[in-house]
Amino acid sequence: MRAVAILMVLSSHCLWIYPESNSFFAQLLKLFGFLGVEIFFVLSGFLIGKILLQSFLKHDFSFSHIMKFLKRRWFRTLPNYFLILLANIIIAGIIGYKIESLWKYFFFLQNFSGPMPAFFPESWSLSVEEWAYMLLPLLLLSAAYIAKPKNKSLFFIILLCLLLILSLIAKIYLYANTAVVNLNDWNVSLKAVVVYRLDAILYGVLSSWIYCQYYDFWKKNKAVFLLIGIIGLLFIFFGFGKMAVTDESQNMILYTIYLPAVSACIALFLPFLSRWKSENSIVKKPIIFISLISYSIYLLHYSVILQLMKNFFPVNDFSEIQLHIFTIIYLLLTIIFSFGLYVFYEKPIMDLREKSKK
Repeated sequence: MRAVAILMVLSSHCLWIYPESNSFFAQLLKLFGFLGVEIFFVLSGFLIGKILLQSFLKHDFSFSHIMKFLKRRWFRTLPNYFLILLANIIIAGIIGYKIESLWKYFFFLQNFSGPMPAFFPESWSLSVEEWAYMLLPLLLLSAAYIAKPKNKSLFFIILLCLLLILSLIAKIYLYANTAVVNLNDWNVSLKAVVVYRLDAILYGVLSSWIYCQYYDFWKKNKAVFLLIGIIGLLFIFFGFGKMAVTDESQNMILYTIYLPAVSACIALFLPFLSRWKSENSIVKKPIIFISLISYSIYLLHYSVILQLMKNFFPVNDFSEIQLHIFTIIYLLLTIIFSFGLYVFYEKPIMDLREKSKK
């Protein structure tokens, strides 16, 4: 899932190289970019949800457990993020771009409750994930301290459902207080705003609860869930998704249930894919390779590599063949530099994390 997600995002940003197009292929690539990030959200929620749930059920859950959890998450995410943030600041200086509210990027506040700025646009999804990593365990600890639940598993799922309901109410409130409801407003005021997108992570956490508490049900029905997920996504994107975007009277769907429905359908893929333990075909190594460097690819590919290449090469004057060659070089450089970042920076820090655990 991680490999597919990053390839979707990478392919969608290749559109920035070519002239604007409304062709079916161009629209499909835009959809890939959106879907790739949504996959990352649900997958992250599934992985951290298992860790939090197991810690909550097996131990006397405390602030020290939260700090251990956050320490491991921060080892994984922050070093790369701050390094590439610094690279983006340098690039902004090179191309003469003025950065607004730079300090917010150091605390993941750039899109916490308002539209995402143009600088370092990929970071919007990282803000969603970082806030989910912090808020969910802290809310769990606080609520458990007050309620002192006897059935921790039931308490966990009730809290999760309440948070999902609260997120839906927030979306309804935004819709009710938005004067103009169109796709551009939706992109900047909802899709990339932390307070409205935490539920995408929570659907992955919900999946982890089902996985841990009802594993036989999870395993037995994996094919059914996969089929429902596929049909659901097809209906969302080619059925009411198109209706919600094009028909003003249907924009409430776009603002309220469109994104949660996408997250839920992606979560339905998890039972099937979580049982896929091994693969002996020739695609195994490339998939593992891409998944390992996926975080580095995500941070480097757009604002750093593509931005610099477009700044120094006049792609607007290129022929179609030249644009294709430019794209191939861009993809190769992205893989090479991402691999270098992974080998010489990301992996050593991850190894340090494992040593600190011991």
